[in-house]
Formats: sequence, C-alpha cells, structure tokens
Amino acid sequence: MLKKEEHRKRRIASAIGDYPADLVIKNARLFNVFTGEFEEGDLAVKNGYFVGIGSYEGEQQIDGSGKTIVPGFIDGHLHLESSIVTPLQYGKAVMPHGTTSIVADPHEIANVCGTEGIDYILNATEDIPLDVYVMVPSCVPATDFDESGYTISAAQVKEYLQKDRVLGLAEMMNYPGVCARDFETIEKIKAAHEARKIVDGHGPGLTGKELNAYVTAGIFSDHECVSVEEGLEKLRRGQWIMIREGTASKNLEALAGLCVEPYYHRCLFVTDDKHPGELNRAGHIDYIIRKAISLGVKPEMAYIMATYNAATYFRLPSLGALCPGYRADFIILDDFEDVQINQVYKDGSLVFDKETNSSFVWGEDYKPKASILNTINISNVCADDFLTDGPQKVIGLVGGEILTTDEGEADCIDVSKDILKMAVVERHHHTGHIGLCFVKGYGLKEGAVATSIAHDSHNLICVGANEEDMACAIMELKKIKGGMVVVKNQQVLAELSLPIAGLMCDLEVDEAQSKMDKVKEAAYQLGVNPGIDPFMTMSFSSLPVIPTLRLTTLGVVDVNTFQLLS
Repeated sequence: MLKKEEHRKRRIASAIGDYPADLVIKNARLFNVFTGEFEEGDLAVKNGYFVGIGSYEGEQQIDGSGKTIVPGFIDGHLHLESSIVTPLQYGKAVMPHGTTSIVADPHEIANVCGTEGIDYILNATEDIPLDVYVMVPSCVPATDFDESGYTISAAQVKEYLQKDRVLGLAEMMNYPGVCARDFETIEKIKAAHEARKIVDGHGPGLTGKELNAYVTAGIFSDHECVSVEEGLEKLRRGQWIMIREGTASKNLEALAGLCVEPYYHRCLFVTDDKHPGELNRAGHIDYIIRKAISLGVKPEMAYIMATYNAATYFRLPSLGALCPGYRADFIILDDFEDVQINQVYKDGSLVFDKETNSSFVWGEDYKPKASILNTINISNVCADDFLTDGPQKVIGLVGGEILTTDEGEADCIDVSKDILKMAVVERHHHTGHIGLCFVKGYGLKEGAVATSIAHDSHNLICVGANEEDMACAIMELKKIKGGMVVVKNQQVLAELSLPIAGLMCDLEVDEAQSKMDKVKEAAYQLGVNPGIDPFMTMSFSSLPVIPTLRLTTLGVVDVNTFQLLS
C-alpha cells in the first residue's frame, strides 16, 4: 500500500503530465467557484483528487462535450434522524441528487440515547461513500422545560470535539442561557473554541443587544432566519446565514433577497429536516438550487452557496471546488440552470449514473445496540389521562413554518372551530407525566394522530379529536416501539414503526416512504390541514426554543418569556 507521500508525488506527476491521470473528463465546461466563471478543458483526477485543468490524458477518459461540471453539493446543517431512515439509506437517497458531503447534528438521537446515540451516528457513517461530518449536540436537553432521555455535559462535549469528523458545537439553541452566562452553556462554547472548532447558532428572532451578546459568545451562524431583515442584521453582526429549505421549514423564498452581492458570500443552503419522500421526489440541495434560480437568484451564486461557501464556513479546505489539490467530488450536469444531473462522482469514483441509476455497492446497514431499539418506556394510558381541568392554552400552527402563535384559551375540543387537543407523554423514565393543551390550525375532524418524534426530547406527541383515540394512538406507539400512527374509532388506520430510538427504521428509502405516504394520507383523510405536514409540523410543536408557544411533558412553555405556563 502506497504511503500518503507517494500518493502526493504521483498526483504532482500527473498534474505536470509525467504520469497518467486515473480519470479525465475531456472537453467539459467547468464551473469555477472562485471567480464565477466557466472554463473549457479537461478535468484530470488522480488518487481521488483533482490534479489539473487543461489538456490531459488518463487511463479512463470520458467525453464531457456539452456537459457542465460543478463541485459536489454540501448540506451544512441537518438531522439524519429526521429522514426516518438509517444513514446508509439516507446516503443512497441524496447522492443521486449530487450531495457528496453533509454536516449532521445528532441531537435527536442524543436526547433519546445519550452518547450511545452519537456513537451510533458516527459508527453508522464511518464507511459509507457519503461524507458525513458531525457537530456535537450542544443542548441535550434543549431546555429545562422538558424531559429528555439523557443529558450531554460540557465534559462530554469536550471529548467529542477531539474527533476528526466532529467539526464543532451544534446549534446553540439555549440563547437565554448564553445571554444569562449559564456556566455549563458557556463551558461548551469555550470547549469548541479551545479545540479551534466552530459553534453553530440557533437564534430565531434574536435582535439588538441579545444578538450582540449571543455573537460575542462566539456563535458563528444561524439557520432560523425568516426574513431578509433578520438575516441582514445577523450578517452585519458577523454571522453566516444558513438558508433553510426542508420539509417543515421553507425559508428560501423569504430569504432569496440575501442571495445577491454582497451578501451571498456568507450564505449557504441547508435542509435541517427532510423526509425521504421529498428527497426522492423533489430532491435535496439540487432542489434548493433549482428553486433559488426560479426565484431569480443568479445560477452561479446559487451553486457557490451550495458548495464552496459551505466548505469555507466549516473549514473544509479540500472540498467545494474544481481545483487541483481538492478532493474529486463532482457532478456532471446535462443542464446547468435546471440542475439536471447526469453523473455523480465521490473521490473520483462514480457513485451515480442517470442511465444505470447507480454504480456503487453500498453494503449493509450498521446494526444498533439493543438499548437503542427499546426506548418507549411508558405505562398503559386511557382516555381519562387526557382530560383537562378548566381552560388551557391554544397553540396556533403556521403552514410552512415551525413558528407557532398564541391563540388564547379553550376549555374543550371543538372540531367545528378547529380546536383539538394535544398531548405530550414522557417516554424515557416512566414518570407518567403528560402535558396537555389545545391546538388550532391542524384541521383534524376525527380520530387522532401520534408519533414518537417530538423535538427535541422526543417524547410521544399526539393530536386528537377525542381522548379515546388519543389513548389508543399512544398505546399503539408503545406496541410498535415508536413511530407514526393514525387512529379512528380506536382502530389503527395506518402506522410506520421506527424502532431505532423511536426515530428511524431500517427500511429501504422507497419502502419507508411508501409507508409514510400511507400514514400521511390517512391523516389527511381525517381532515388534517393540507398546508402542513401532519407529522413534522406536530413534531415541532414540542420544541421549547422556537417562538411562540410549545407543549412539553411539563406543560405549555412561552418561549418569548422563557416561562412554563402550566
């Protein structure tokens, strides 16, 4: 086996023309992310790296006439768990769309399984062709207003920051803790800085002196902007803006005004949370580029935000460009502006071909520990457990957003007014705690919908038109070890089992999506508002770090005042 030094010498020899390249794409149109220009010529690859642009010969040669080549796409912020499939299956879904690298925050599974969950993500992504970098979770739990399975301490954060694939500290959701100089919060940020790694932000609506304090702490990015004005203020304070377009949160249209000079240089594209069906049907980062262009964004700028900007922010100097010395992650396009992908290469090897669908043997899924497969720890529940005593807060849902509104109070379910009941059932420590309130904007006319995906502590969350069906749905989640369930008249209409931490399954993407389509369709048949995702929108209703109101196992949280209301 050749040493690294010998590989480097051979790459230099190939670059100067003394040694044949492994692969040469001949006569292609090459997009230069540094200048925004196109170059005509051959692109040479040796030992998985680009070695030259110009006139080259190689052991394998491909005619690139009429094609455009761009760097592989990078998703700068996502949660693999939200795809509801394993990391290997996720890679199978996104690489045909040109994504060759991702930066994952495993705080979903960390909230359920602690360090075992983080280790599962690291181990399951070690040997797959998709490059998976990790940000160590910063807020497990997200706040003290909920009950998670585990706590990740500053000392544990410090240990993970020593790992090569860990790029920094993941989204710091506890911005009140930052501003209040909470010891443990500041210690986590300090650990990242001492390791010379970055800290991602999460500051929805943060402005003025609070934003100054947050950035002063050393937090470099934000993916929660919902307006150009919010984005500009954060850009002016030195943050990078991650423009998010996922399943529940679709912010690209509102933020397209940032995708221009001079702002786009500090913007990148992310999905955050995306279901497998959207990955297969609409796409991944390629979809965001396509949509950005349709909104009037200059194509060259969109591609730079999808590649080089992400690599620059995350300090990955060998990714994001077609340039000698960079890793040979690239996409051959039939159409630049419509992002029509012909082939995808990772480290110089073909991983997707439009004609054959794939050329790479992915192998088998990494097997999780038994403890990760048994995480639903609740007693039996009945309808009486979901009864409320007196008026309760009404949380308003907003289509296409994960923000909520304060809709006052109600004292009972009223389907005619779209007033439904919502419950969050603690599932980690057998406490029996159940948070209750009402919800408006979900649209359900009968039955109940429930899931074990309830950000970020991932207790069991349910919305129902009656208490009997709510109890039935929760008990079905216990039976199938977590997942998604739709119930009517105490009969299960559709379900999807997610036994891996109650968050993921080991199904192929198409099969997982087929089952998810059925449970979503069952929910819509019961009247769920077509403008929202029945499960993802509900799942975010328990995340007590995004305004305005949220429901946890302990009651309703007013995020604006950071107070528990009930």
